[in-house]
Amino acid sequence: MEFVKQYWAPLVCGLAIVAVLPLIVGYVVLVERKIMADMQARLGPMRVGPHGLLQPIADAVKLLIKEDIIPDDADKLVFWLAPVLSVGAALLAIAGLAIGPAFQVAKDVNIGILFVVGVSAMGIFGIVLGGWASNSHYSLIGALRSSAQLVSYETAAGMALVCGLLFAGTLNITSIVEAQRNQGIWFGLLAPVAFFTYLVASIAETNRAPFDLPEAESELVAGYMTEFSGFRWSLYFLAEYTNMIVVASVATTLFLGGWLRPFSETRWLDFIDFLPPLLMAAIGVYCLRRTPKQPARVQQLFMLVVAGLCFALAVVLGAPVLVPMAKPSLAAAVKPFYLGIHGGFWFILKVSAYIYFFMWLRFTLPRYRFDQLMRLGWHFLIPLSIINVVLIGIAMIVGMYYHLNGWLLLLATIPASVIALIIALFILALEQKGQPQKAPGTAPDSYA
Repeated sequence: MEFVKQYWAPLVCGLAIVAVLPLIVGYVVLVERKIMADMQARLGPMRVGPHGLLQPIADAVKLLIKEDIIPDDADKLVFWLAPVLSVGAALLAIAGLAIGPAFQVAKDVNIGILFVVGVSAMGIFGIVLGGWASNSHYSLIGALRSSAQLVSYETAAGMALVCGLLFAGTLNITSIVEAQRNQGIWFGLLAPVAFFTYLVASIAETNRAPFDLPEAESELVAGYMTEFSGFRWSLYFLAEYTNMIVVASVATTLFLGGWLRPFSETRWLDFIDFLPPLLMAAIGVYCLRRTPKQPARVQQLFMLVVAGLCFALAVVLGAPVLVPMAKPSLAAAVKPFYLGIHGGFWFILKVSAYIYFFMWLRFTLPRYRFDQLMRLGWHFLIPLSIINVVLIGIAMIVGMYYHLNGWLLLLATIPASVIALIIALFILALEQKGQPQKAPGTAPDSYA
């Protein structure tokens, strides 16, 4: 009981992550299917529930009751544990993140970013063990591809994170966000090349298109998941989408200001605080306008419910801003609520934009060949990330010498970023020059 009394808040947060996150992942999948349908000029899931919004529930029920098949020659214990290891590592990494200043399971962890990156990287063991335990050539090749891909891009991602950590001077997640508040600028603006490098590397680490080679269904049936079925198969997808949330949260924390609103320390821009409630209210008005156009009664009722929820969120987001204006004496009492509610809003908004970019790329770019994937990582991203760390270090030394802080530090980091981009173009030119030229009439590599 003493343990429960002392750690009840982290326990509640942990239970919320385990219980709520799979539901969130299900609706992230639905959003992805809707976005894909919109880009392809179709509707997507529409049958199960109003506008297909109960489709994730139906999918979960189907996967739970579907027959669980284990190949005869598989290593049954490892086959059973592999997906659990992947999803366990992904969920454990969430514990080190801070979704606003008021929600963090593992609070005041001095090695916060290192903990998140290290634990999330353990998920690769679930993929490798699953491919090996399946006793299938397709699964084994997919597992080996995934391990090679992670090793290739983990280095570039780590070097990109180092650039942000140089500015923050700490591994503590809360301190990283506070450093961006104190300096008045997001680290993504100070190190855009590092942010770009981490963006590309995070896509490869989560096996997302166009770098989804471990699951290349056109080559390997379904990659390392070929022999998995039912709920065990869904655990791999849960791990993949949870890892998307993890890498998006790390990028948001380190490069996009975490839970800070844009220009958080600029007082004459405090009107940005009204943007969250106005956005929710605008969505509510849009739902009300769309209600009469719905073909079924249940869809009209659903749109009214969504509009009501949006207006309720608008009130919740607007109260911490309006109450201090009406009664300045309550400003100190309301400030923690403002930081928690608005901080969570901005953090979730940034993470959602990052994940939307993942989806956008999936439906826009064709899949890379495996040799192209390895060449991009080893011949381009890793040299670029190492050079960028050196240049950022030099820029920081120059900034300290001339006492440059905040936005003035751009005077040192912008030349460093420009030099890094010039070196990147030079590397690309050398890479294209070194590639063998195809003879006329030879089939392209994709058909070879």
